[in-house]
Amino acid sequence: MNEPLKIVLLSGGVGGAKMAEGFAFSRFSEQFSVIGNVADDQDFHGLWVSPDIDTLTYTLAEEIDTDKGWGLQAESSRVLDQLKKLGADTWMYLGDKDFATHIYRTELRKQGVRPSEIAAKIARSYGVKTPIILPTDSCIQNKVMTDSGWIDFQDYFVKHACRPDVLDFKIAGIEDATATPESLKAIEEADLIVIAPSNPVVSIKPILSVPGMTEALMNASAFKVAVSPLINGETVKGPADQMMKVAGYRGDVIGVADFYSGLIDAFVIDQVDRSAVSELSASVEHVLATDTLMFSRQNKIRLAETIVHVYQAARQQGCCSGYSSSHLSSGSGRKIAV
Repeated sequence: MNEPLKIVLLSGGVGGAKMAEGFAFSRFSEQFSVIGNVADDQDFHGLWVSPDIDTLTYTLAEEIDTDKGWGLQAESSRVLDQLKKLGADTWMYLGDKDFATHIYRTELRKQGVRPSEIAAKIARSYGVKTPIILPTDSCIQNKVMTDSGWIDFQDYFVKHACRPDVLDFKIAGIEDATATPESLKAIEEADLIVIAPSNPVVSIKPILSVPGMTEALMNASAFKVAVSPLINGETVKGPADQMMKVAGYRGDVIGVADFYSGLIDAFVIDQVDRSAVSELSASVEHVLATDTLMFSRQNKIRLAETIVHVYQAARQQGCCSGYSSSHLSSGSGRKIAV
């Protein structure tokens, strides 16, 4: 009997959580784990909030607010309402049940418990079986440069609703960060590493920028696949298309492929971008055009399993490029069903 396929997903919040759900509820879930972005973490009301890790946790626990794509379902806001009455700045929405997560996390941090262990404890308390791994236990934070100076990413994204013009980005604390042993072990042992359709600049780059992380990925024997967050030059949600341009890349699938150049073996794009397959194939060995929108669990599972089939077909044949939505075509004209 074959050993279960070891799959690792590099993920941000909402879009990545959808991809994580697809793998976690697929037939390939047994050895699946997620390395989540922690660079959007921020202090609110004296509590340490980890938006992307919480979104992954709540999604895999099947307790996510599906209308918003984040936070817990059936929330109330009595604490936030009272804070506002007291004069606190309450632009960051935190529901009453969600507050409990942040109180618990902050208390454990004060006790000196490793953030990785805290994330694991919270996930277990929600019944999540998929390991949610932190890339670093160090404090790293995305900063955005605007006309008013450097601001925290959540201020830009939530408080200012992405309205200010973005001039530059940085990840505070990244030079002194250390990769967690759990993340390095997962990467080393993986058969398949998938980069979720998350914002490359502020969700995936912070993971890759942790010292030693990119080297670990480059040295890993795993087959590496990225899923484009951009469809027809636009994002499903968020400012990734504009941020890519500020970062010096095209705001389309070509730009995303360039962003991950030299790191990935395969690239998955939406079928509306099928015309770019030929150009992409010049720089990425395997390119798959398929339906990447994930509005239902069935869509999410189908995409996750399609990615696994791409890996399996490439491993079996090892020489082909130019995927269509159901086949892999090589320069010799052969068709390999995936």
